[in-house]
Amino acid sequence: MSEFLGDLKSFLPAGEGESVEFKERFNSDVVETAVAFANTRGGMIFIGVSDSGKPCGTHFGTEALRDYVNRIATATEPSVVPSATRHNTPEGEVVVLQISEVPLKPVATRGRSYRRAGSTTTVMSAAEIAEMHMASTGQSMDGLIVARKSREDLDMEAVRRYMRRAAASGRRNFSDGDDPWLVLQKLGLVLSETEITRAAILLFGKNPQSPLTQAVVHAGLLREFIHIMDHRVIEGTVIEQVEETMGFLKKNLHVRFEISGAAVRKEIWDYPLVALREAVTNAICHRDYGNIADIQIKIFEDSLQIWSPGLLPVGVSVEEILSPTHTSRPRNKLIAQIFFDLGLIERYGGGIQRILAGCAEDGLPEPLLENFQGGFQILFRKPSQTPERVAMQSETGNATLHDALHDALHDAPQVGRLLVAIQGNVSREWLMEKLNLKDRVNFRKNYLGPALEAQLIEMTLPEKPKSKNQLYRLTEKGKAIVQAQQ
Repeated sequence: MSEFLGDLKSFLPAGEGESVEFKERFNSDVVETAVAFANTRGGMIFIGVSDSGKPCGTHFGTEALRDYVNRIATATEPSVVPSATRHNTPEGEVVVLQISEVPLKPVATRGRSYRRAGSTTTVMSAAEIAEMHMASTGQSMDGLIVARKSREDLDMEAVRRYMRRAAASGRRNFSDGDDPWLVLQKLGLVLSETEITRAAILLFGKNPQSPLTQAVVHAGLLREFIHIMDHRVIEGTVIEQVEETMGFLKKNLHVRFEISGAAVRKEIWDYPLVALREAVTNAICHRDYGNIADIQIKIFEDSLQIWSPGLLPVGVSVEEILSPTHTSRPRNKLIAQIFFDLGLIERYGGGIQRILAGCAEDGLPEPLLENFQGGFQILFRKPSQTPERVAMQSETGNATLHDALHDALHDAPQVGRLLVAIQGNVSREWLMEKLNLKDRVNFRKNYLGPALEAQLIEMTLPEKPKSKNQLYRLTEKGKAIVQAQQ
């Protein structure tokens, strides 16, 4: 352990994160954090260290390490047994508890399970607990058997169409003589004539919305957030939903043509179709079908929002999926495999990179990705003003306050939400709870940081930016933008 940590004093300034937590003393929070680490990817708890990463001058008794290990082991189910080491620094002693990720999840303490989201420990919902347990045992949520469904509820001609497309793509070696029912069995989509999986109903069901009424895409074109100009509830199989959703988007987006002397003129859409197709496919393929909410797509005048039920899987962060080398962990393995066979998914883990590349190629801002209100959201934006320009124009009079507010809420919606939420002097924790956010990194990157840089909010203790007593308040610029909407 000492060799792994190296120089403790050089390690602490890195701060808290997904796998590092600082605690001034041992308490119930330590046990909850240990559970969260065990359920996620493991981690280290530094006891005797302040939130700022500095030793507190603590001296631990001779039995402290044994006591901490026993208290965590006896308070957790299945039992979590950390390794514990004591380290001396000029400022005092530090105890380091290292927790490994457990193979069988989830771990609980006092009847609750916890997960790690960035640098925050959060209570897991019943749906997250069920999903984590199935994943840890090698099962998939779309492999659940749907009650009162049989072979008669499946469209064998739809299965044949899949077989022909998969064979044409070269990803399956099906022949015209293959029995579609046997193919479904080999793919694990059906177990018997009366044991039909959720994936089989969603992919090839004659009526997928019975009983899965939530398996729809609700798409709408809105103006000024409240005026619905067009809307549609898209039903059918999940394979059909991809194309029908793209049809709705094409109908309601603008396209222009670029003539460059080539034989074929180039279509320029509001947002690149390759990026939208990836986002739509990901939403339909990876959503939580145990959640009763619909997929929601909203087209605004200068942004497009795609929201799907279900947070990112436990242990997966926004920062990770933005990495070109991230590992794919599909929630619905059976659906993902069929989508891959059909060419709807080019390769596991590559969809986000195609979204980013498509937007960059068309000169659009990088889309915003975040866990949001119990689901995952991608927000596409047109080229427009940054929060800094909004603040500058408010100051110089080049734009009205109403226009500034409009741009802040549309082009930097997280900043707009933050400004509206602030009442007086408030803490980071209060703001995150008010905005229903769990990931500190996401909050700092997309909410707090941009608002501070644009001078729309300010610290009450600017000389001590990492103080545990730090609060935030609106600046005059920020107040002006908020007042403009009242």
